[in-house]
Amino acid sequence: MNTVNKTLALMALVSSSAAFAMSDFDTLDVDGNGVISQSEASVDAELMSKFSELDTDGNGELSKQEFSKA
Repeated sequence: MNTVNKTLALMALVSSSAAFAMSDFDTLDVDGNGVISQSEASVDAELMSKFSELDTDGNGELSKQEFSKA
């Protein structure tokens, strides 16, 4: 039973972290221009590791739509 509780707690933490990351676009968009540049993304190592993959149009910036796939 203890293992089940730990598993459920971990699942709740992971899903809340994912939801927080998705709402963090505005925080990362420091200049407020509606996109996240590589410079702005550089504060998040995980985002930077996925930046090229997420930047589907190859313009060097992440739109909200592209970021939402993170």
